[in-house]
Amino acid sequence: MLDPVTLAVLKGRLEQIADEMDATLYRSAFNPIIAEAHDACHGMYDAQTGATLIQGKSGLPVFVGAMAFAVKAAMRVAAERGGMADGDVWLFNDPYEGGTHANDFKLVRPVFREGRLFCFLASAAHWHDVGGAVPGNYNPAATECWQEAVQIPPVRIVRAGDLDLDVLAILKANTRLPDSLWGDLNGQLAALDLGARRLDGLLDEYGDAIVLESLGTLRERARRLMRDHIARLPDGEYAFEDMLDNDGVLDEPLRIVLRLRIAGDRLSLNFSGTSPACAGPVNISRATAIAACYVALKHLFPDVPANAGVLDAVDVELPDGLLISADRPRPVGGYTETILRMIDVIFCAMAQAAPERAMAQAYGTINALSIAGHRSDAARAGQRWVMFSFFGGGHGGHSDGDGLSHGNAPISTATIPPLEILEAAYPVRFTQWALRPDSAGDGRYRGGLGAIYEIELLEESAEAFVFGERGRSAPKGIAGGGPAALNVFRYLRDGVWREPPMSSKMLGIQLRRGDRVRLETPGGGGYGPPDDRAREARDHDRRMGYVSDGLKERSA
Repeated sequence: MLDPVTLAVLKGRLEQIADEMDATLYRSAFNPIIAEAHDACHGMYDAQTGATLIQGKSGLPVFVGAMAFAVKAAMRVAAERGGMADGDVWLFNDPYEGGTHANDFKLVRPVFREGRLFCFLASAAHWHDVGGAVPGNYNPAATECWQEAVQIPPVRIVRAGDLDLDVLAILKANTRLPDSLWGDLNGQLAALDLGARRLDGLLDEYGDAIVLESLGTLRERARRLMRDHIARLPDGEYAFEDMLDNDGVLDEPLRIVLRLRIAGDRLSLNFSGTSPACAGPVNISRATAIAACYVALKHLFPDVPANAGVLDAVDVELPDGLLISADRPRPVGGYTETILRMIDVIFCAMAQAAPERAMAQAYGTINALSIAGHRSDAARAGQRWVMFSFFGGGHGGHSDGDGLSHGNAPISTATIPPLEILEAAYPVRFTQWALRPDSAGDGRYRGGLGAIYEIELLEESAEAFVFGERGRSAPKGIAGGGPAALNVFRYLRDGVWREPPMSSKMLGIQLRRGDRVRLETPGGGGYGPPDDRAREARDHDRRMGYVSDGLKERSA
């Protein structure tokens, strides 16, 4: 049995390997969504089951949860094609096998020791553009997966150390930005190379058996700690439901329904009341849904080690045919909006059992925005450009204080790309980037504030596409807290401000030089009764301009 000091050292060393892989990709990727926003992750996975063993601290947690399914898919396909060899790397973006959506390319590399498979290292990263009908691939009107992006099944991109140029040619032919794709792929391959070298060094130092024992002990520790936390919660069933505005195709709300059941040291998450799979791209695959549950539970129980043991005491009930258990060819490109709503309902159901652990709902949408066109200046005439970015908002209030203002979505540790980077890379100018007054939910602890972003086009012409949520159903408070403001998207064309017919989703917005798009993002919901908020806190909010005269009354 490992002594506690050795276990702590090995845990830190293993996590450092994943952290170094993250840092390598961030520093070498070409596209700002990886390099600046850190929309990527790396982890270590079990050789027999593909289960999560270790994740980096700066990568997206939802990727790490979904990557276990990606590793299993690579294992299955490799077994059908003669197995894996040392130096192989498998690549794919199939969201039904590996989770999330087609922009997120997964690379899986086996690590061998003296001819025996020790574990897998895996990398996931959001590539800037991978074909499809909409630049940047957030197509709010897609009705099948092929309208969203090119579909790549698990294939060997590196065979025994040699890059497969045929596969690379197919990838580069299916993007509007081949240089960006090539740079991002190289960054991921370099990160996996580094991870393999670091892991070999650690195994040489401590021995394979000791490191394997530590990995098993860490999973068992997560399992025991999770069961202990659940056992301390009051037994019972707690229900909550929330809505998506629409699916981008039919303007009808969609329900995410949860029955959370606590019985002794086991927790059940039953989503069977959720709306059926829909026509538009807010469906998600089963792998993505389970990854969303993993992320929510890690928020609620942050001291539990981040590995597959988190889910060992949890039953996730996902009947076939739901919005959150969709199969090919249902479109899944807007997965971010749906997993955010899953996290929302888990938080709100848990707040009924243990409000001190839960947070009120965050702003609940990444507001995926792409603006694309061709350069008109003489030096770059006709060159394609695609600006894709996501945007922030307020987080929910909680038992320890007010929510975070202008944060990123709780599915990730990504950052919002700096406006200086976006302005330097693309022909746009931000005419406003500010906190949004009166956007937070009231409460003993108010939610964090949302933001206002206004972007002016500097090129002759371009098209804009937006994929958002919370335009009709505001983020909710818990424990008596109030709701936040709704999400608002507008665009200025021909001197007139306009709004999308479906509130938060629209494609093909024609812009000319000087036209603008404007996002006003929600804040977070409030925590606790508004009458309990301290007077000095309200005075501070008014002085800072967070509220105009006390928080405006909200309705969901």
